[in-house]
Amino acid sequence: MAQAAIALDPWTQTVVQLKSLSRGVGFEPPSPMRPVTKIDDRRVAVKLIERPSTTTATIEWRDSTRCCYGDQVWRAMRARTAGVCAMSGGQIHPGDRVYAPNPRPVPGNAGAMILASVLDQATPC
Repeated sequence: MAQAAIALDPWTQTVVQLKSLSRGVGFEPPSPMRPVTKIDDRRVAVKLIERPSTTTATIEWRDSTRCCYGDQVWRAMRARTAGVCAMSGGQIHPGDRVYAPNPRPVPGNAGAMILASVLDQATPC
C-alpha cells in the first residue's frame, strides 16, 4: 500500500522522470563550500551550521529528491545499524559514535548518520 502511494505521488513521479531523462548527462562537481556525498544513488549536500553543545549539532541538509532542512538539530548517539556517513561517505558500523537527526517529529532523513569523528573536524559555516 505504501509503495502504491509513493508511486502516485506527483513529486516522486517528477523525480523519476527527471532521472530517466538525465542519464548520461555530465555531472558538475560540487563547490568546495558545499561538499556533496552520494548516498543510495542520491546526492546530498550536508553542512555544519553550529555546535550548540558537545552532544548536538545544527546541520543544513539538502537532498533534492527527499527533503531539505536549513537548521536541523542532530544529536550524538551510537549507531544501531551499519550505514554511510552523510558528510564523508565513509562506512558506519554498529556501535560507532555518530550524530543523527532528532527523531521527533520523524524527519525525511531519519536514517541518516554522520560519523562523530568527521563532524568533530568540520568547521561551522
